Formats: sequence, C-alpha cells, structure tokens
Amino acid sequence: MARRFVLRGRTALVTGAASGIGAALSLALAERGCALALADRDAPGLGQTARAARAAGVAVSEHVLDLADRAALLALPGAVQARHGGLQLLVNNAGVALGGRFEDTDPADIDWLMDVNLHAVMRLTHACLPLLRAEDQAQIVNLSSVFGIIAPAGQAAYAASKFAVRGFTEALRHEVEGTGLGVTLVHPGGVATAIARNARTPRGMDPREAAEGLAAFERLLTLRPETAAAAILRGIEARSPRVVIGADARRALLIQRLMPVRYWSLIRRAVRDDR
Repeated sequence: MARRFVLRGRTALVTGAASGIGAALSLALAERGCALALADRDAPGLGQTARAARAAGVAVSEHVLDLADRAALLALPGAVQARHGGLQLLVNNAGVALGGRFEDTDPADIDWLMDVNLHAVMRLTHACLPLLRAEDQAQIVNLSSVFGIIAPAGQAAYAASKFAVRGFTEALRHEVEGTGLGVTLVHPGGVATAIARNARTPRGMDPREAAEGLAAFERLLTLRPETAAAAILRGIEARSPRVVIGADARRALLIQRLMPVRYWSLIRRAVRDDR
C-alpha cells in the first residue's frame, strides 16, 4: 500500500461526472493519462465532460443512468469491462441533497436521497469489487462531506447518508488492509457545485423560508471544483486513507474533535457572525 498509484494507463469509473467535482476530477484524471468511464443521469453535461476529456487523448465511454436504478447500476461494471478491458479506480462521487426540518420531510424523499448517496455507493462498490480485486493495484474513492463530520440542524437526512458513507468506507478499508486494493474517504467542505440548487426541500415548506435556506447554504459553497479535484487527485496518487478539503472542513473536524457533543453551539454562532 506504500506504492504511489500511477494513473497513466489505468481506467477510472467516475459517477456524477457531468458537473462539479466529478467533471473537474474526470478532466484531471484524463490529463494524467487515465482512461475514463463516465456515469451520470445528465446526458448533455456528461457529453460535454467526455468531449473535454477526449481532447487529452484518452479513451472515454459515457454511461447515462440514474444511480437509483438498481438494475442499470449493477450492469455498469460489465459495460465498463466490455469497453475498457478492466477497472483500476472507482470514484463514487455522485450525490444529492435534501434540506429542511426532519419532521417536515417526506419519507419518500429520504428514500430517494439514501438510494443515491448511500445505496448506490455500496451497490456499485460491491459490483466492481471483482474487477478491482483482479488488479495488482486498485483504488476506491468515496465522497462523504463535511456533513459526514458534523451534523447541522436541517440536514438530518443528508448528514445521515454522509456519515453512513464514512462508516462504510472506513469498514471496507479495514477489510481490505494488506491487499493491493486501497480505499480513500473524501470530506469536501463547501464546494461551488449545483448540489444546493438541485436540493429537495419539504413539500409543505414555506417557499420564502426554503429560498432563504438555499441562499444561506449557497453562501457556504465557495471552493472551486477544480481545487477540490486537485486535492482528491493528490490523495489518489498517494493512496491516502482520508482527504479533508477546504478550510471550513478542517475547522469543522478540529471543533468536532474538541467538542464532540457541543460543537454545534460554537459552529452556529460562527455561521451567524459570517452573515
């Protein structure tokens, strides 16, 4: 596990590749000479990422699918193997958001969020393990969140999904310890992606309150996707067990360590002071 992960000549499967961190990371991987299997439900955005990656001279396949579609998801590793002949890097990047008070949230929306943020990560990882295990050196990268470190009010379902990704990833890393398969857990802070604009809110929530919550959330998303992608790329190459991205995520990690029960009282005051 001490050997660096060389990307040139490898094949990576990246979910959520149509925009944000997924798109930026895909292009960074292509520049390193890594072939790409790109997956997303957004066909036009996926095509744009694929065209940009092909300009780097690497083989790229596009896989348009909804990660909540179990049958389509489980068929993905076979399609990747058929197109690329193998798989050495899996990046479970795709995610969705759901804000609002838990008691006001529709359970169907919670199911939707968990299907994408957690179940798809576990299902795709499980389905890809035979391909990854067949390699002398392979890597799995799972994106959690700063909300996999702290759990703010109004983010009960989202935080639950990201804490679960954290637990799954850490347990999996322990299971494969001593093999050629490495596992990296990523905790990005506020990255400027479309996740807030595309988030669901409780259907009975006052529209003005929802808009104010969205605006407050978007103010926290300041880190460029390319900056996050560069940090993840360094973590992949170094086979790092954990990558924490952004000053906000590093502060949250420190505060949570110092105040594991009462951290929210301090963070809440800091957020109010920043407004």
